[in-house]
Amino acid sequence: MMEEIQSKQERSRKFETEVIHSGYDALKHFGSLAPPIFQTSTFVFPDAQSGERRFAGEEEGYIYSRLQNPTVEMLEQRIAALEKAEKGLAFGSGMAAVSAVLMGMVKTGDHILCSEGVYGCTFGLLHFMQERFGVSHSFQSMDGEEQIRAAIRPETALIYVESPINPTMKLVDLKLVAEIAKEFGIPVVVDNTFSSPYLQRPLELGCDVVIHSATKYLCGHGDVIGGLAAGSKELMSHLSMTTQKDIGGVMSPFDAWLLLRGMKTLPVRMDRHCSNAAELAKQLRKHPRISKVLFPGDPEFAQYTLASRQMDGPGGLISFEICGTKEDAQRFMNALELIKIAVSLGDAETLIQHPATMTHAVVPPEDRAAMGISETLLRLSVGLEAWQDIWADIEQALNT
Repeated sequence: MMEEIQSKQERSRKFETEVIHSGYDALKHFGSLAPPIFQTSTFVFPDAQSGERRFAGEEEGYIYSRLQNPTVEMLEQRIAALEKAEKGLAFGSGMAAVSAVLMGMVKTGDHILCSEGVYGCTFGLLHFMQERFGVSHSFQSMDGEEQIRAAIRPETALIYVESPINPTMKLVDLKLVAEIAKEFGIPVVVDNTFSSPYLQRPLELGCDVVIHSATKYLCGHGDVIGGLAAGSKELMSHLSMTTQKDIGGVMSPFDAWLLLRGMKTLPVRMDRHCSNAAELAKQLRKHPRISKVLFPGDPEFAQYTLASRQMDGPGGLISFEICGTKEDAQRFMNALELIKIAVSLGDAETLIQHPATMTHAVVPPEDRAAMGISETLLRLSVGLEAWQDIWADIEQALNT
């Protein structure tokens, strides 16, 4: 009875509590407040028979860190708790997570239906899978029910969505997509990197798998490369024993430990990212040298109503267009002093990048144009500095 009460208490805990406590019991690890790092490649069996049983799946226990590691397992349990999933998996990078999920869920002859924009390396992976393995894909605006239904083919085996989409910030109605997909028996995979589970939980909206580049907001400090996926126990176990184990893009124990540490401050960091971004979006919209601002928290954003319904906050990313040419956009970036030119996001430092020549350079120009990525579009990852200082740097660069 006590176990049942405890289980109910754990299920009802707030996000801010789960992100600190879930997946780790200090009393089971000599009372260490900080999770220990099990920095080992392999594990010793008590006897030969035990090794046989573990390899046969008849006995619980660790075998080899590519298969399972206690520190990594703590992180996997934590992301599962935060995303309201049954099981989580950790990978060596965000793209390791994306490739393991996609390759583990489709086969030759299948079709993947994608949101109209995706991260540049995901775009490259999709084309690689089409050329080498015969898995086709298509990009589709998912603004309405008719568009989604019309884009589903008899061979569609997976729907892959980014929301917000990188870097245009366009949203996809995840609940609508999930409801339609279930009618056809098609799983929905969502890259939730831009929002983090603090702001958006796709599984609660009916989607099947959620993916993160843990390098970004989950880490928050720019010192880890990692990826996470979460979903049902059945599907995650299948991926664990196939594309994760056999391709081998696993996370190291030390990186898992750094992520466990970084994630503890996710709620307070995200609150600051969001509030800073909201202030900067207001300033950008008023400046005569900015032609367009794309930010889900802006009341003038085309999908502001959907953002308010689907997300618990607007996030810390703003995309905007500079008046002029690509060279004008680059001159503006070069004039920045506080803001760093770098192709990541979610760090304490404010970062800026030029998608057309950086993160989405692999995407052909005509496809970039269809995605809404112009030559003057810039993506700003708003950091934790005082927003007034960030704006002062933007303003002086715009006036240069």
